[in-house]
Amino acid sequence: MNSERVHDKQARPNPDPAMYELLNTISSPAELRALERRQLAQLAEELRAYIIESVSQTGGHLSSNLGTVELTIALHYVFDTPNDRLVWDVGHQTYAHKILTGRRDGMARLRMHGGISGFPRRAESQYDTFGTAHSSTSISAALGMAQAARLRGETRRAVAIIGDGAMSAGMAFEAMNNAGVMDTNLLVVLNDNDMSISRPVGGLNKYLARLLSGGLYGAARKASEAVLGKVPQLWELAKRVEEHAKGMALPSTMFEEFGFNYIGPIDGHDLDSLIPTLKNISELKGPQFLHVVTRKGQGYKLAEADPVLYHGVSKFKPDAGIVGGKPGGKPTYTQIFGDWLCDMAALDARLVGITPAMCEGSGMVRFAREFPERYFDVGIAEQHAVTFAAGLACDGIKPVVAIYSTFLQRAYDQLIHDVAIQNLPVVFALDRAGLVGADGATHNGAFDFAYLRCIPNLTVMAPADENECRQMLYTAFQLDTPAAVRYPRGTGPGVAVSKQMQALPLAKGELRRQGSKIAILAFGSMLKAAIEAAEELDASVANMRFVKPLDADLVKQLAREHALLVTVEEGAVMGGAGSAVAECLAAAGLGPSLLHLGLPDRFVDHGDSAVLLAEIGLDKAGLLAAIRARLNG
Repeated sequence: MNSERVHDKQARPNPDPAMYELLNTISSPAELRALERRQLAQLAEELRAYIIESVSQTGGHLSSNLGTVELTIALHYVFDTPNDRLVWDVGHQTYAHKILTGRRDGMARLRMHGGISGFPRRAESQYDTFGTAHSSTSISAALGMAQAARLRGETRRAVAIIGDGAMSAGMAFEAMNNAGVMDTNLLVVLNDNDMSISRPVGGLNKYLARLLSGGLYGAARKASEAVLGKVPQLWELAKRVEEHAKGMALPSTMFEEFGFNYIGPIDGHDLDSLIPTLKNISELKGPQFLHVVTRKGQGYKLAEADPVLYHGVSKFKPDAGIVGGKPGGKPTYTQIFGDWLCDMAALDARLVGITPAMCEGSGMVRFAREFPERYFDVGIAEQHAVTFAAGLACDGIKPVVAIYSTFLQRAYDQLIHDVAIQNLPVVFALDRAGLVGADGATHNGAFDFAYLRCIPNLTVMAPADENECRQMLYTAFQLDTPAAVRYPRGTGPGVAVSKQMQALPLAKGELRRQGSKIAILAFGSMLKAAIEAAEELDASVANMRFVKPLDADLVKQLAREHALLVTVEEGAVMGGAGSAVAECLAAAGLGPSLLHLGLPDRFVDHGDSAVLLAEIGLDKAGLLAAIRARLNG
C-alpha cells in the first residue's frame, strides 16, 4: 500500500497555471455561474485540455468525458446546483462535472486507492446526487427526486442526463412511462453520443428548439387547450396538426407519446444553443425531454477518430496517443474466452454469441468479425439478453452469453425463470469476477458464487488459470443444462493454454499439494496464493474447480484427514463457496475446524487490485496471518 501511495503522489505534475487561467478560478458551480457568457467557450477549452492531461497521467474514461464538456458547463450554468438535482447516467461521463464541483485537484488520484471515484458517489460530494456506474437508472432516480420536491413543497428541478446507449435499456422506458403520467417537473437530457437518433439540421433546428422550449409556445399551447379543450373534436384535430408540424422538422414523436414535451435535437457542443434552450426549459412545467447530439472524444483528434480505443485508457502521452502493448505478453482471461469462442464456433454451427453492449470488454471483437451472422449485441439490455438466449436455446441453438459478473445481477429473474427452471443449455461467460480494481464497488464481481449456487440446474465453475478457463468453457458448452464459468479481470498465473479442448470431469476438484493438519480449499483465482501460503504451513491444497456441484467426496476426504479446513475465494464469504463446503460437511455429520476467507461483508472500494487483496487479507501474507491466528487462538 505504501508503494501505491508514493505512486499516487507522483500521478500528475502541477499544471501550468497559465494554461488554465479561467479554470483555476472555478471551485464550485456558483463561481461558474458568476462568469460572463462570453467566457464559457474559453472555459470549455481549458476544461477539455485539463481532462486530457489528467486522464493521460492516471488512466480512466476519456472519450465520453470529452464529449460532455459543454453540456456539463451549460447544465451547471443554468441550474442552481446542488439545490437543483443533476443525475448522471452511465457515470463515466462525469469528469467535467467533478472538476467543476471542487474536485479538480482530486483528479490527480482518480480511481486510485483512497482517491476520488471515476463515477458519481453521494458520499464524495453534495453535487453527486445519486450514485451511478451501471446504466439506465437516471430517469427513475430523478423522477423520485422530482416527486420528493413536490411532496415537500420545494421548487427545485430534477435533471436526468442519459446517454452512452443507456436508452436501449428497458428500465429507462419504464421510468419514462411512469413519468409521463405524473406531471412532475422533470427534465431528461438525452446525450446522444454514440448513434444519433436524428442529426441536427442547422439553424432551423436550433431555432425550433428555442421556440418549442420558450414561454410563448408553452403559453400558446395552454391557451389553445383551454379554449379548444371544451370541444374534444377540435382539440384532437389541433394536436394532430401540431404533431404533423413538428414531425416535418423534428424526429419521431415517440418521446411525446410517453407524455414528454420533446425538444431537439441540438448541437451539444454549441453553448450558444445549449444555454438559452436550457434556460427556457427551466421555466416550463411538467416532463421535458431535450435531445442533444455530442461527439465522443470531441476536441482530441485521436479520440474522435477512434472513440472505442479511447473509451477506457491507461496512461499515455497526449501528443503520441495510445501505443500498442508489447507483443508476447500473457493473454488476459478475456482473450482466452474470445479465442475459445471462435474455435468453438468453428467446430459447432449451433453456437451463437450474445453480449449486452460489451463487445470489446468481453473479448468478442474477433468473433463478431469472423461470425457476424452468429453475433448478437442486444444493447444495454441484460434482461433481454438472457431471455433472448433462452428463446434461442428452446429451438436448438447453443447460446453463449458474455457478460460481466456484476451486470448479470440485473438479469437475475430471467436467469432463474427463463433459463434455469426450463433447464436450457445456455452458457454464461462471467468476466470481471472478483475485484476489478479502479472501477470499484459497482463493478466488483463479488456476489456471483452466492447468487448462482442456490439456483437449481445450474453448474458453476471457477478456473484457477488460463488453460483451465478454456477447458471449463468447453465443458460448459458440452452440457445440456445451464452453466456459468466465472473468471477474473486481467491476466492469470501464466499457464500455457492448450489448443486442444477436453471436458473436465463434472464436480471433480484436484489435490494440488499434499500436506498435514491443514487443508486449503481454493476456488478459482485464489489457488496461487493458497499454494504459496501452503508451502510455509506444510498444508494440503485442493483446486476445487466446481462451486456447484461441489466435489463432496474431496471435501469429506480432506475433512477426515485434516484438523483445519480453510476455504479461500475471491467472492463474498456470506453464502459463497465456503458456505457450500460448510453445508456439505454438516450434511455428512463431519465437524473439522473451519475457516472461511474471502471478500468481507462490506463493499470494497476502487484501487489497485493487488493492494486491495492485500488489504482484505487475500494475498499470501494475509492467508498466513489468518490461518496462524486461528491455530494460535
